[in-house]
Amino acid sequence: MPEVVWLPEALQDAQRLRLFLLDKNGAAAARAGKVLQDGAKLLASFPEAGVPMNDGTNRRELFLPFGASSYVLRYLIDGQIVVIVRVWHGRENRQEH
Repeated sequence: MPEVVWLPEALQDAQRLRLFLLDKNGAAAARAGKVLQDGAKLLASFPEAGVPMNDGTNRRELFLPFGASSYVLRYLIDGQIVVIVRVWHGRENRQEH
């Protein structure tokens, strides 16, 4: 089973997303954390579960339904390691990472 590694930027993203929800709804923040953790566990079992980005970088994106939108885990597969590069909410106005 592949190992899942979160880059520091991805961990910061997850923390930012959790804190955003925590101010509004603690239960939703807990559910969001579980959704992200479950997504990482899925990648440990099925690394190719996400959609290839087809941009020449070998990055993939896993969309995790949450409420009316989803969270997105952007990741790479490096041999037996899944590297989660960035995380964001589907409705975020974000720059390309």
